[in-house]
Amino acid sequence: MKHTNYRLTLEDAVQVWLHRWSGEYQHEIASRFGVNQGRVNEVLKGKRHPESERIAREKREIH
Repeated sequence: MKHTNYRLTLEDAVQVWLHRWSGEYQHEIASRFGVNQGRVNEVLKGKRHPESERIAREKREIH
């Protein structure tokens, strides 16, 4: 688990999308990264790292 002041990086945000699409709930994803659920929600709403969804889609298509 990461420090509570940890800020999600772009790569983390990409992973947030991939975990969400695999069926994980926001609170589970937040726990995985050691952040508040609100930080995960910011990614999913496009408020933080808005390009992460596009990158995650591209990554998902490759695999």
